[in-house]
Amino acid sequence: MCGVFGVFNNTAASHMTFLGLHALQHRGQESAGIAVSDGYNINLKLGEGLVTRVFKQEDLNELKGDIGIGHVRYSTAGGSDPKNIQPFFAHFYGGSFAIAHNGNLVNANQIRAELEKNGAIFRSTSDTEVFVHLIAKAKEPPPSHIMLHKNDTEFLPLVFSAMSKVRGAYSLLILREKQLIAVRDPYGFRPLVLGKSRDGSYFVASETCALDIIDAEYLRDIKPGEVLVIDDAGMRSYFPLDHAENPKKCIFEFVYFARPDSLIFQDWVYEIRKEMGRTLAKEFRVDADYVIPVLDSGLIAAMGYSEESGIPMEIGLIRNHYVGRSFIQPKQEIRDLSVRLKLNPVRQVIEGKRLVVIDDSLVRGTTSKKIVNMLRRAGAKEIHLLLSSPPVISPCYYGIDTPTKEELIAANKTVEEIREYIGADSLYYLSLKGMIESANKHRQKGFCTACFDGNYPVL
Repeated sequence: MCGVFGVFNNTAASHMTFLGLHALQHRGQESAGIAVSDGYNINLKLGEGLVTRVFKQEDLNELKGDIGIGHVRYSTAGGSDPKNIQPFFAHFYGGSFAIAHNGNLVNANQIRAELEKNGAIFRSTSDTEVFVHLIAKAKEPPPSHIMLHKNDTEFLPLVFSAMSKVRGAYSLLILREKQLIAVRDPYGFRPLVLGKSRDGSYFVASETCALDIIDAEYLRDIKPGEVLVIDDAGMRSYFPLDHAENPKKCIFEFVYFARPDSLIFQDWVYEIRKEMGRTLAKEFRVDADYVIPVLDSGLIAAMGYSEESGIPMEIGLIRNHYVGRSFIQPKQEIRDLSVRLKLNPVRQVIEGKRLVVIDDSLVRGTTSKKIVNMLRRAGAKEIHLLLSSPPVISPCYYGIDTPTKEELIAANKTVEEIREYIGADSLYYLSLKGMIESANKHRQKGFCTACFDGNYPVL
């Protein structure tokens, strides 16, 4: 996962982008970058670490301009090399542009090999750079059914050409000297939203929580397959590819990644996450004293479970908010350390009690094992671990850091074997049907559930 943020027509573009990225920090903590245009030149500032570490006030002041894009990253393709920090910048015969990408391209390695055979030189290992080269090398005319605005005749056909060659998940922001361009893949795997402030500035972000922090109004989602252009001539949309009749939005966004105060895929994360907890209580009723959430992503589901089951909820684990999200740490040994740093038990709540512990998912099993051990040491009488999503049995190729089946405990062990491994008294998963019904309660929509059922929309 990553987070992207863009702004058009705001003299404090760098400061607005900083705030937007800060709101999206949960989507990536390895690195951050901002690119800003003053109408003539594009300037960048990139760095490793959290947004507040990378950017100081003087950095933002030096990034002058009224159009900008930003990116927070955690690596799913290309590793944690500083060369992979986005946005990427390129200057070619057609001008200059910067690009920021959320998602994964499933055919990036194949395209990269073909480009390298033809003389292309890559400076990073990120699949995003594939877009850069495809745009720079494109020669195809635009699709015959598209009538281009005069401002778009030179650069947009290059973007359309690149889109026609890649497969997979991409929510993109492209910055040109005088334009902001938003691009979403035809399946709409990753969220991307459009907003507007009262002073007439436009914003594009991965989640609406980034619009809230700058007091911008949510207008709509960028549609699957859409290319949205914003410049001084206004705002216009193109659909260069066959429109996806059955979008495949990542349901794991609702389970874990997105912030609960965000509206994504035209639904509130909070409502769906709570409904998943309610459905979990309907599927599995456990006799216990307290419902205990694993903070933060298990909190809303635990509230739903408590309301539906009638078992009171208590905060039995206190989270240290100065530690990042353990799942999205790039190395396993850092994940292990992060669990101990992040959570601490409240002994007076836990000791001698039968606990229903609600977490959002169980991917590798190491975090859950440490949490169960922690609760045991704090004196829990019984520990019943319930997950508000089904077993993760398949790798994700669209932007989640689960690249091999060997990493996925549910792909290699039965539920009983997992229960024994983590040391819980019982272990229950929300059913696939229950998860989908919870997410579809407010309106029907198509979801990608490949990590739970192995059915991949595109390979």
